Amino acid sequence: EGVTEVLAHRGESLQDKFVEVPCSEDYDSHKRFEGCTPRKCGRGVTDAVITREEAERIRRIAERGLSLGGSDGGASILDLHSGALSLGKHFVNLYRYFGDKIQDIFTEEDFALYRDVRQRIQQRIAQAFGISSASMYLTKPTFFSRINNTEAKTTHDEYWHPHVDKVTYGSFDYTSLLYLSDYTEDFGGGRFVFMDMGSNKTIEPRAGRVSFFTSGSENLHRVEKVHWGTRYAITISFTCNPDHGIGDPVLM
Repeated sequence: EGVTEVLAHRGESLQDKFVEVPCSEDYDSHKRFEGCTPRKCGRGVTDAVITREEAERIRRIAERGLSLGGSDGGASILDLHSGALSLGKHFVNLYRYFGDKIQDIFTEEDFALYRDVRQRIQQRIAQAFGISSASMYLTKPTFFSRINNTEAKTTHDEYWHPHVDKVTYGSFDYTSLLYLSDYTEDFGGGRFVFMDMGSNKTIEPRAGRVSFFTSGSENLHRVEKVHWGTRYAITISFTCNPDHGIGDPVLM
């Protein structure tokens, strides 16, 4: 497992914590966008951007959406942008599958809160990395995740493998996670782990906590297996390439 250093404990409320790390070469094989493509790389954690109350409201959005489906395995996904929803061993398009009934599940206020939270996270990332938030674009996939200890049924359920976001999704330049539940209170295991040479740096989820990082190999990471309870989070990712940008979700 290597040496473990906890970057953010669940019990502490962090104003801003930022650790700079040397950039990998991953960005060199992609078109560079001046004023956005990472020249400074690193990882940050803050409990000062989203309130716990807002996180609870957002978790209720996730719970309502995921109650319509859910994976047979331990990891379920809900993407409000594309409509992708885990259902059994597959995915369905929420908007096509449920049609007008969507209006009974989500409200305009839900989507307004989602947009507001996304904007605040975007501004915080821009500030930390010294770039302009106007030069960043939301990119896909951006999704809610619900993880429990049910045994994996498909490779989609195997969330615990180490990976690099920019290798998995070429469009990612900056990744963020907004946690919607509490480590040790709502679930066990499920910590976020940066895997550095010879040591692991962990983040313990706490409702309202945002962790963010540059998406290249400098931030190889994984999520520990969830042993009990349910872990909710949203992954919100940004690209510097406008061709890979997506709009905020709208209520169909």
